[in-house]
Amino acid sequence: MVVDKTGLRGEYDYKLDWTPDIGEGGPEALGLPPGGAPAPRAEKIGPTIFTALKEQLGLRLVTEKGPVKVLVIDSVSKPSEN
Repeated sequence: MVVDKTGLRGEYDYKLDWTPDIGEGGPEALGLPPGGAPAPRAEKIGPTIFTALKEQLGLRLVTEKGPVKVLVIDSVSKPSEN
C-alpha cells in the first residue's frame, strides 16, 4: 500500500525512466516469456524506481508500518429462492 504524504494535489503528466528488477513483475516486466528463465544481463540499463523517483521527480519512498483499513469477508453463500 502506498500512502501519499506529499501534499501535492491535482493531476501531473511526467515521464519516469527506470529499470524494473526481476522481482518487480517477474520475467514479463523485462519482456521475457512467462515462466522462462531470464537471460543473463550484463548490467542494469537504468536506475531503480527508488533512485528514479528521487533524482527525476524529487520524491522518495519511505517504508513505514502503520494501521491500514481492510475488508474481511468471513463467508459467502448463494441467495435463497424466495
